[in-house]
Amino acid sequence: MDPVKKSERIKKALREGFQDGTSKMAQRKCYGYDTAPDGDLKVNPVEAQVVIDIFESYLSGSSLGKIAADLEKRGIASPSGRPRWNREAINKLLSNEKYTGRVLLQKTVSTGASQIKNDGFLQRYLIPDHHEAIISDDLFQAVQNEKQCRNPETENVFTPNMSL
Repeated sequence: MDPVKKSERIKKALREGFQDGTSKMAQRKCYGYDTAPDGDLKVNPVEAQVVIDIFESYLSGSSLGKIAADLEKRGIASPSGRPRWNREAINKLLSNEKYTGRVLLQKTVSTGASQIKNDGFLQRYLIPDHHEAIISDDLFQAVQNEKQCRNPETENVFTPNMSL
C-alpha cells in the first residue's frame, strides 16, 4: 500500500473520531486524574488538590518558578515522577482545559517529523462535560486572563470563541 494514502486514511480516521467524540485521545490521562476500569477519567483526590493549589497560587501572584519551588519543598513529585517540577510543566497544566471537565482535541498537528501547535489552521474539537471537573470555569478563565496579562505575547489555549 502507498504510504501516503495510508497516512491520509489514518489522519481521516483520527479526525472522524475527534468529530464524533469517539477518539481515545479524549481519554488521555493527565495529572489530577486516574483511569477508571472502564477507561473513563476519574479524579485522583490527592493530585486534584495539587492542581487546585497550582491554579490558586498562580492567580494569587506566584510565578511559575515559585510554584515549582513550593511543590518541591512540599515533597510533591512532578507528573513524570521526578522530585522537581519545571516551569513548562506548570505552564502546560495551567493551560489545560481538561481540568474544567472538557477535552479539546487536535491542539497539535504532526508535520511528519514533529508536533506543532494548531493555531487554527485545522479545526479543533471541544467536548464539553466529558468528565468530572477539578476546577471551575471561572478559575480556569481567570488564570488564562492572568497569563495573558503577565505575558501578552503568549496565546491562550482556551480562546474566547470557545464557549464556557
